[in-house]
Amino acid sequence: MNRFLIALCTLFAFIAGATNAQAQSKVLVEASPAAGGFSAARLTRLDSAMDAWVKQKWVNGSAVLIARHGKIVFYKAHGYNDADTKAPLDKTGIFRIASQTKALTVVSVMMLWEQGKFSLDDPVSKFIPSFANEKVLATFNPADTSYTTVPAKRQITIRDLLTHTSGLGYPAIGTPAEIAIYAKSYLTGGVGTKGQKLSDAMDRLGKLPLFFQPGEGWKYGLNMDVLGYLIEKWSGMSLEDFFEKRICGPLGMKDTWFNLPPEKGSRLVNFFQGDAAGNIKKQASVFGGSLDMNYPLQKTDYFSGGGGLSSTLHDYAVFLQMLLNGGEYNGVRLLAPSTIRLMTMNQIGDLHPNLGDHADVNKFGFGFFLISDEGSKFTPSQAGTYSWGGVFSTSYWVDPKEDLIVLAYEQMWGPYVANTAVAFKPLVYQAITQ
Repeated sequence: MNRFLIALCTLFAFIAGATNAQAQSKVLVEASPAAGGFSAARLTRLDSAMDAWVKQKWVNGSAVLIARHGKIVFYKAHGYNDADTKAPLDKTGIFRIASQTKALTVVSVMMLWEQGKFSLDDPVSKFIPSFANEKVLATFNPADTSYTTVPAKRQITIRDLLTHTSGLGYPAIGTPAEIAIYAKSYLTGGVGTKGQKLSDAMDRLGKLPLFFQPGEGWKYGLNMDVLGYLIEKWSGMSLEDFFEKRICGPLGMKDTWFNLPPEKGSRLVNFFQGDAAGNIKKQASVFGGSLDMNYPLQKTDYFSGGGGLSSTLHDYAVFLQMLLNGGEYNGVRLLAPSTIRLMTMNQIGDLHPNLGDHADVNKFGFGFFLISDEGSKFTPSQAGTYSWGGVFSTSYWVDPKEDLIVLAYEQMWGPYVANTAVAFKPLVYQAITQ
């Protein structure tokens, strides 16, 4: 009898192990909604809504990919890539994903961490000397942009960069003090930067004041640009080459680039600006003409870890599925499951990110906004869901408890774009029936 029980337990353990291995090896395939536990009838509500957003002139168009249990159950675009000619928006179009670049930077950092290139609590100055003897902004005079500082209580660390708790700010989109101080040193957000070397920019950044004491606050800043430069120093290759050789190439992400190949240029999605009257116009440039929206096709060697990539829904879905799989996709392992756990758990303690919905109760991991237990009461997404997006109106989230990845891409600014995000999430979850 004991032998029978031992054999039975062994069999169950084998089956459980095989099932777990299979669960950690999902490769995305298009399938029926039912295969992912979705109701086809209820998903039509999302189709109708995406059509309505275009008719109401909230957006020119939207593209969405939803996958659950490794099954792509919704992969569609609605609306126009050119409102004048009615050229349709293509779901396989290439979108400027801006800050979605950050997740690839974090993965790259953690790959190198696994190789023993650094410790998470190493000071940044160990690798970039200008970050030694940091100062923290004390007062700022907007009249002449002068300022005073106090000494930092401690040096910033790699962990601080990963969690946006370093005290670094952001050019152009930060506070008036951040914008002014960084502008005087010719620091940019990284996208479309010309005539600069990343090494020089990061050296200048290290000499400028922090905007709070390291570890004592959360501020969205140039942390990932610093990490992008550190990746280059640790790996001995450019960030562009690292992404291609260590992430995009191995995962089969053929449409994800800093420098978009000319032969793919026709797939670059147009960018639009809307106004309160519902007028939607294609834009050749933004930020007062300072950023040419054809920048993905304009050769650059300034590779910002915080922005600059262009990609597709499907490519980025593969990347997210790798994370959801515990660091592996289609036989290619980039990270260990324990590393994914570190990246997607609360890394900021009692602090709260000051961006995102209900930021006062939610948390932040390594590069990801995290929905907490308390925050989950405000959303259909479960606690542990991690997400981010890009300034040109792209977004994604991963809900591990639902085994779900969702991406919604637009290329537009305007007063009604946010309406689509508010309406979108309930339309996804209401269609899950199993």
